[in-house]
Amino acid sequence: MTSLRRYIAEEIATDHVDGLITRREAMRRLRLLGLSITAAATLVAACSEPQESAMPTTENPPSGPPASAQPPGLPNAMPTMPIAWRGPESQLQAAFAQAANSKGAVLVIHENKGLTDWVRSVAGRLAGAGFSAMAVDLLSEEGGTGTFGDPALATDALAQAPPQRFTHDLDSSIAQLRLRAPGQKLGVVGFCFGGGLVWQLLAAGALGVSAAVPFYGPLPNNPDFTGVKAAVLGIYAARDTRVTGSQSAAKAALDRAGVLNDMVIEPDADHAFFNDTGPRYNAAAAADAWQRLLDWFGRYLA
Repeated sequence: MTSLRRYIAEEIATDHVDGLITRREAMRRLRLLGLSITAAATLVAACSEPQESAMPTTENPPSGPPASAQPPGLPNAMPTMPIAWRGPESQLQAAFAQAANSKGAVLVIHENKGLTDWVRSVAGRLAGAGFSAMAVDLLSEEGGTGTFGDPALATDALAQAPPQRFTHDLDSSIAQLRLRAPGQKLGVVGFCFGGGLVWQLLAAGALGVSAAVPFYGPLPNNPDFTGVKAAVLGIYAARDTRVTGSQSAAKAALDRAGVLNDMVIEPDADHAFFNDTGPRYNAAAAADAWQRLLDWFGRYLA
């Protein structure tokens, strides 16, 4: 089982432990991933074991604006439009939002549910903040996220895809974004599964990327960031011990490679806290993380 596929399986089990889905639904989704009944039950039991309740957060107190009634960036969001181009293996699809006076361009990498309306909204929010943005659909080879009526099937399709396909599709997406934002510096941001792909992109060199922001993404095993030129802002959640436990290893690997970086652990927040359509949304943490993201891109892309 690949590291990203294992991460998806653990995420499903944790969703059940946290009461977000029933045990029956968790077992169904784990079986879709190819786990036997015994292996699925063992994973659920392992994720049910008590964890440390929080990670240290004293070095990163919130600095963003107070939480508002609307999700951060949404009032000024720009519309997105569907685009497509020929990728390494098949036609790739994405949602693109053009900033009025673009000061940089950002590739947005989705969660394990594919290119949802929420992910499109993130691209629109970035464009509203002055960064042209493109959210790629990594299920393009399967016909696009919209072809899956059941979100669990979309997650399964992502888990079954060979990891190298994602790397190739992301490289193609960066090249496409460069064509749509000529002469501008490029950044990348990803959430959950997409955050893990940001780390993988960095481990592969992240050519042409000047800034990267992985949100609570799983770290690859023994990552080597030698040669990375991107400034990296890692964003984690204090209650998300399963992922946040890798924060120190991520920072150590970046420091060894001489990569400029900063790590933020949002207090009292859990995994996927930035997704305002999900059950773990935390308005205060989302507002703070959004401001930090904009400051980071403003510093290293503008």
